[in-house]
Amino acid sequence: MTSPLPATRTAGDPVEVNRLLVTASIVLGTLMGAIDLSIINIALPDIRASMGVTLTEVSWVATGYLVSVVVVLPLTAWLAAVIGRKRLYLFALLLFIVSSLFCGLSRSLHPLIFFRIIQGFGAGLMQPIAMAVLREIFPPAEQAMAMGIFGIAILLGPAIGPTLGGWLTDNYGWPWIFFINLPIGAIAMFMASQFLSDPSYLRRDTAGRADYVGISLLTIGLGSLQTLLSEGQSEDWFESDWIVGFAIVASVALVAFVFWELRVERPAVDLTILANSSFTSGTILGGVLGLALFGSIFLLPLFMQELLGYDALQSGIAMLPRSLVMMVGMPIAGRLYNRLGPRLMIGSGLALSGMAAFQMARFTDQTSYVGLMIPQLWQGLAFSLIFVSLSTAALARVARPRLTNAAALYNLVRQLGGSFGIAVFATLLESRQTIVASRLGENLSLYNPGYVLRYQALAGALPSRGVIPYQAGQKALALLNGLVQQQAAVMSFEYVFFIIGAVFVVTLPLVFVLRPRSEAIPSAPVL
Repeated sequence: MTSPLPATRTAGDPVEVNRLLVTASIVLGTLMGAIDLSIINIALPDIRASMGVTLTEVSWVATGYLVSVVVVLPLTAWLAAVIGRKRLYLFALLLFIVSSLFCGLSRSLHPLIFFRIIQGFGAGLMQPIAMAVLREIFPPAEQAMAMGIFGIAILLGPAIGPTLGGWLTDNYGWPWIFFINLPIGAIAMFMASQFLSDPSYLRRDTAGRADYVGISLLTIGLGSLQTLLSEGQSEDWFESDWIVGFAIVASVALVAFVFWELRVERPAVDLTILANSSFTSGTILGGVLGLALFGSIFLLPLFMQELLGYDALQSGIAMLPRSLVMMVGMPIAGRLYNRLGPRLMIGSGLALSGMAAFQMARFTDQTSYVGLMIPQLWQGLAFSLIFVSLSTAALARVARPRLTNAAALYNLVRQLGGSFGIAVFATLLESRQTIVASRLGENLSLYNPGYVLRYQALAGALPSRGVIPYQAGQKALALLNGLVQQQAAVMSFEYVFFIIGAVFVVTLPLVFVLRPRSEAIPSAPVL
């Protein structure tokens, strides 16, 4: 039974809310945005075929969404001050629903990319608002539980997105990955309009003055950075002139943005909150962990599809055990936080994550479903411990009037860390595979007795399997070369999974910069 609590728990605030209803209202929207981050990937081949475009062109359907999410995240607090937080959340939700409709109705690429960008704006605005609201409506003793609920939406979305997307695409067609948002969004819209309210401390910015310079620099800088991270791998990174251009623009714009925001009287993004050492260290740690966490989530389905022969739906189902563990583990981690504190929980999560990654580093092309599942179960438990504790500790000493701004910056760094991790590990995987294949290929020589014997055995056996005799030699060479490439791919995945495990282990000392235990959210402004 959920009891009504003051919306912000501040003295003199008459507004009371039902925590269960408010939580359901904002989690629905956040979950939709998180799912749409990954659900599109499974449908890109079908979209490409139906529209007759190239792989590079259709990739912008995913890239546009990521860019808009990253750009709008840090502007959420300023926009909430201008139009009100409830209005902003309802506007973001409406933007997401309407753009989802038009995405599904699009029959050419450019309208689809445009509406995906609009959809990303809506998703990006919802995340920090949801995080701030949950921090407010739960009392100090239940802050970790609130972050556990938020974590379910944020981490479960990318985990179930491919499975849901594969099922919808196979059975109903790719437009339904967008149409599915309409009924859920309508419910979320109704609930948010009824149960969400602006906190008493929120003061509307009625002066009408906007930091247009800061907003422009931020948009250009983050947009260029996210585009670089999303498209760099396909363009061979700094071998491409336009990738170099994006890197220069991102660097100049973001440095100028920081200098401007620290000097302007009314900044679009309040960077002074970074003076809070607990928040800053937790946010940096969140970015580092985002790199490893989302990197591993990206690599595992790739391994299953390329080396184990799973289709997209099968690989999504194979990853469900981790999602189920996270669903169960997040609330439990929330209850354990006040007893164990962030250091022990995050440290344990990092150790478990490292152990799981090292187990993945022993995967082969013969790994069974059970072999895939065991490290994922450990990883699901680890992710629960890390996410709940880290987000709780990072925001523990942030005053309520600054929660939306702090939540936006925290989610921004986590999102950029995830994008950076995917970019780095994809590049590392490809370069490692090229090196290993070259080294293994050196053994395909007539001077290698083992190779000669294997070649002769294959060439002699193929005619009995229906291969024309004079083609048996070429077929044998192709098979041996395929085996080399397959083994190189296996060894490359093993190498990258090992690097991810090492990142978790190396990150362990950072837990000591966090406060040993959570403290109540102060009523007076605190940095």
